[in-house]
Amino acid sequence: MKIDHIGIAVREIEQALQVYQVALGLPLDDIVEVPDQQVRVAFLPVGESNIELVQPTSGDSGTARFLEKRGEGIHHICVQVEDIDAALEQLKANGVPLIDQEPRPGVHGRVAFVHPKGTHGVLLELVEHAG
Repeated sequence: MKIDHIGIAVREIEQALQVYQVALGLPLDDIVEVPDQQVRVAFLPVGESNIELVQPTSGDSGTARFLEKRGEGIHHICVQVEDIDAALEQLKANGVPLIDQEPRPGVHGRVAFVHPKGTHGVLLELVEHAG
């Protein structure tokens, strides 16, 4: 396992890129819209991981609610796993509450979210990369 990315909720990706891309000099890998999650995301590689800037595309999305309640900031940590099905089964067997009982398509493979109630207040995403 390794940290795949740290998701940061932002109101406007372009404004956030002024800090992460321009001021810090991080390269911009890609900006992608994820319609089923009602977000637009930008990936900026940092070593073996990425910073993922997450901007809501709808006022009633989970990210929009997060921004309304908590403001901009760290939204989630994503851990890359070899076998997401096995990871979810292990979490279930240990009584950890899940948001996603089954993996769903993500930008770079299959993903699933673990409920913050089970991870000491941190929204945890699991990703199994395609291929």
